[in-house]
Amino acid sequence: MARLVRKRPRKAGLPPGTIVPHEAREEKPRITIIDYDAEHLEEREVERVEECFPFRETPSVTWVNIDGVHDVELLTKLGDRFGIHPLVLEDLASTGQRPKLEVFDNLLFIVLRMLSVDGGGELDGEQVSLLVGENFIISFQERPGDVFEPVRDRLRTSRGRIRRVGPDYLAYALIDIIVDNYFTILEVAGDRIEDLDEAMVEEPSMHELATIRTLKKEMIFLRKSIWPLREVVSGLERSESPLVHESTVVYLRDVYDHTVQVIDTVESLRDMTAGLLDLYLSSVSNRMNEVMKVLTIIATIFIPLTFIAGIYGMNFERMPELKLAWGYPAALGAMLVVGVVMIVYFRRRHWL
Repeated sequence: MARLVRKRPRKAGLPPGTIVPHEAREEKPRITIIDYDAEHLEEREVERVEECFPFRETPSVTWVNIDGVHDVELLTKLGDRFGIHPLVLEDLASTGQRPKLEVFDNLLFIVLRMLSVDGGGELDGEQVSLLVGENFIISFQERPGDVFEPVRDRLRTSRGRIRRVGPDYLAYALIDIIVDNYFTILEVAGDRIEDLDEAMVEEPSMHELATIRTLKKEMIFLRKSIWPLREVVSGLERSESPLVHESTVVYLRDVYDHTVQVIDTVESLRDMTAGLLDLYLSSVSNRMNEVMKVLTIIATIFIPLTFIAGIYGMNFERMPELKLAWGYPAALGAMLVVGVVMIVYFRRRHWL
């Protein structure tokens, strides 16, 4: 699972705005461009960041997506060409940011967390940053692979109004698809919790306890990733920036409602996960009580039998029963009768 607390890059003593990548990687960032308006769409992948620069002056909307934020030179060139504040560039490279919104005169800087479930069923997340300008959006991801393909399909097929409006609506669409993906993640987590709840009732084990601990960490991770998003969407909705048009605010309200639903679901799942630990402890305690009850009943039955055996195990000469021909069978019979009577009594009292 993704770490709850990421190690911050060492920036002590460096001036503000210094770009320090979170991790060193050798591969080049992958850069894709989608330039569109109501009549045309151009989509391609480029090798050099300079190939994005001509789109800065076009009247059409340009979406530049960059997979990889470890290239300091690339970030610096983008910052110079698109007028990105040095502190924003610093935050782009530092991928441990909480979801937030920063409003500048010429840009909106939005940080989100995109969540996914890997092949092993474990929760993972990465930082997605959006820079929204007058006629462009630049999105930054930590690695290739995202949930934006439905948005790309809508652009390619000109479905809906996405190609007839500005980059603020595209930003809404990207935020909306990230929030919708949260519902899928929460549905998977809910199914795991329900399955675990049934396993707890049947036969709890140390494996279930380890799973509960993992779920608790995942719930904390989900809460940390999703809770601040409420402030981000609310800030966009109430922003007086000319980059957010009034026609887009209505859609942002819808995303805000979805965000509140996601947060409520996260809180419910956290409560259910906390209840699983109580259920586990209760189940283990009940099992222990059952074991102790059986052992106590067995010991209780054997106490009078041990008493009889102890009496006739004494080696006194003047014990008349020792010389009886039927003494041994009589003692065994007495033990049997006492044991049966006690078992019948325990069953009538519902102790067995």
